Order: sequence, then C-alpha cells, then structure tokens
Amino acid sequence: MSGTAVARRGLCLVIAAPSGTGKSSLTRALLAEEPDLALSVSLTTRAPRPGEVEGKHYYFRTPAEFEQLRLSGGLLEWAHVFGRETLYGTPRAPVEAALARGQDMIFTIDWQGFRQMRAAMPGDVVGVFLLPPSLSALEERLRLRGQDSPAEIARRMASTQSEMEHYAEFDYAVVNERFEDALRDLRSVLRAARLATARQTGLRQFTRMALA
Repeated sequence: MSGTAVARRGLCLVIAAPSGTGKSSLTRALLAEEPDLALSVSLTTRAPRPGEVEGKHYYFRTPAEFEQLRLSGGLLEWAHVFGRETLYGTPRAPVEAALARGQDMIFTIDWQGFRQMRAAMPGDVVGVFLLPPSLSALEERLRLRGQDSPAEIARRMASTQSEMEHYAEFDYAVVNERFEDALRDLRSVLRAARLATARQTGLRQFTRMALA
C-alpha cells in the first residue's frame, strides 16, 4: 500500500489452475503476505462437518435454497464438483459488500467459474491462470504427493491438457516453476490491479485536493 491512501473499490482475484499446479499453496502464501486480501467463502449444499462454522468455512444451504439463489442471480458462479451431487457456488451479496468497502477477495475456481464471474462482474474480476513448467513436471508432482492412483493421475493429466487451452481467457498467466517466483508474480499482479485508475474511486477527490 502507498503512503497516501486513495479510496478504491476492491477486486476479485481469481486463480485457476490444473490440479497439482500449486494453486492452494500459493493462495495460502499470498493470503499470509497480503493482509488486505481475504479468501472468498463458498456456498454448498452438503451438510456441515464437525468443527465447520457457517460463514467462515462455508455457507450451508439446502438444494432448494441453492436453486432459488441461482435462479434469482444470487450466485456469481456455481458448479458440481468432481461430478458429485453436492453443489458449490459463490454468493453474490457478501462479495459485492466486500468490494464496496475496498476489500479484495481471492477465489480458487476453474476456468468455467472464472468465465461465469467475469460475465457477472466484468469490471471487478482479474484472472490469473497458473501453469506448470511442463506436463512431465506436473505428472511427477502428482505422483510424489501420493494422493492419487495411477488411473486417477492419468485422468487428471488428460483433463489438464484441455484445461490449459483456456489460458488465453485470463488476464495473466504465471508459470509455477519456482514457488517464490510464482508468489512474487502473483503479488505483482495484485498490486497492479489495485492501482488501476478505474478501481481507484477516490482519485477525483484526491486530484482536486492536490491541485487546490
């Protein structure tokens, strides 16, 4: 942040990436280094798990409530996750309230969710597509983390190739070869987006005061 505060509208920073590219780790690191950035809380139709708190971990709603929100435009994006019956989405009201008070929000969703959000809030969404250094490096990462069977890894790799075709829809592309470099690049994107003249709603007042 600069020394002189200029009022501005918050932004939605969307990070999309193929599985295993480091999206979750980079998001946690970015949140730790950027106190003015908050993680978006999703809405889900599944039941709360032990220890989960409404509004902190998720907003929990019934399928009927979810559908009503979707039809009324109350969701910025929504999807079935991994083909399961459970639905997940991003509620519009808390995001709009955060942006109005100058709070930046970060979202980790896929390219389809990004496309929905960009259509819903075209002036507020900044998209970053995270890329692996190579497909072979990504496959090795998936094997080393030991969470997936060979068949699941093969499925994810096939999905990755189709996902990567959508990089051009995003504003920025970051290659995660070295974690520290990728994190620095994400912070640079965030800072540049914050400084966009269209987002700095207090510039007119600031310039008038400066010229007075």
